[in-house]
Amino acid sequence: MTAQTHPESSLAANDPTRENTWERRALIDLSAIRENVKRISALVAPAKLMAVVKADAYGHGAIPVARAAIHAGASWIGAAHVTEVLALRTAGITSPALAWLHTADTPFGLAIAENIDIAVSGWELAVVAEAARSAAQPARVHLKIDTGLGRNGCTPEDWAALLGQAAAYQEEGLLRVVGVFSHLAVADEPQRPETDEQLGAFRQAVALAEDAGFDLQVRHLANTPAILSRPDTHFDMVRLGLGLYGLSPFADEAHDSLGLRPAMRLEAKVANVKKVPAAHGVSYGMNYRTNAPTYLGLVPLGYADGIPRVAEGGPVLINGITYRSVGRVAMDQFVVDLGPDIDPGQYMGATAVLFGEGGPNVEEWADASGTINYEVVTRISPRVPRTYVEGTWGESGD
Repeated sequence: MTAQTHPESSLAANDPTRENTWERRALIDLSAIRENVKRISALVAPAKLMAVVKADAYGHGAIPVARAAIHAGASWIGAAHVTEVLALRTAGITSPALAWLHTADTPFGLAIAENIDIAVSGWELAVVAEAARSAAQPARVHLKIDTGLGRNGCTPEDWAALLGQAAAYQEEGLLRVVGVFSHLAVADEPQRPETDEQLGAFRQAVALAEDAGFDLQVRHLANTPAILSRPDTHFDMVRLGLGLYGLSPFADEAHDSLGLRPAMRLEAKVANVKKVPAAHGVSYGMNYRTNAPTYLGLVPLGYADGIPRVAEGGPVLINGITYRSVGRVAMDQFVVDLGPDIDPGQYMGATAVLFGEGGPNVEEWADASGTINYEVVTRISPRVPRTYVEGTWGESGD
């Protein structure tokens, strides 16, 4: 394994991992990112693959992840906000890119100048056209149809009017409609009929756009669960989000059965070990009390680092044994009950692996927190340095 802290990391300048010392870290295996891209690219071919790197690549680091994904064959980059893609452009990433969530203050002019495709659901169209007029450069637009999710997207009732307005602006040379897309609501539950309904609505919207004279380059609907379970949703391009990071979108199917490899491993050095008597309280509220004399280990990660405060019984691998968190997660730390029969000298400073390769699955922390794996990795805060590695690592993370 090779390890480095990339300069793109917000904490790189102060990151002690550069000197091979560390207290807490998220190891990001870029080889896993590339493997996942290659796996999914082969699955969806000839459809193109968009690597979704919004929210700092689900907490993995947008710039290193985008570069790895492109190197492995991703044709497009996707993000929620124009500003996210602008940061990638500043870093020299020039691949086709789409941003899809806007407000009245979104810098559409900069997006046009930086060749960022812009998603349009309705109100944005006139604003984008005016920005294109000011920039003296046509905008590239993907029209979004709401097929049932109820968030962004033009309703079917307003679709014809949006197509007509877009055609007028295109005729004026202010924009070019290059794509039509939508987003699925329940593709992670393959047995539900709503995906069929959304697929039918999408096909109808695409047909109307083509009948209106638009020469579409990309029609895209599939997210990670649809990529893996619904090949009839692949069209010209798929949007790989969670699967890019090697995680399963299905509650009843593990990542390895899908041919995916998780890219993040979260770990910290045990900060304290001490023996306490029976009935000793642990953390705020003292909701946990020891059943007998035991050793408590302190892990220096808390809700300020992204560990959910509500987590109960989260797994932690230390010295080859999986322990469970006890007591309430605090801002900077939580506690594990190590039992009465350990050698404290072997545990003080030992590596505690919360999740990732060689340790527990991130889904176990999601279950302990009453949430989903998407949230667990995405919420790991910038206080935890990201260290980028190539290849697998052993139990210690070294």
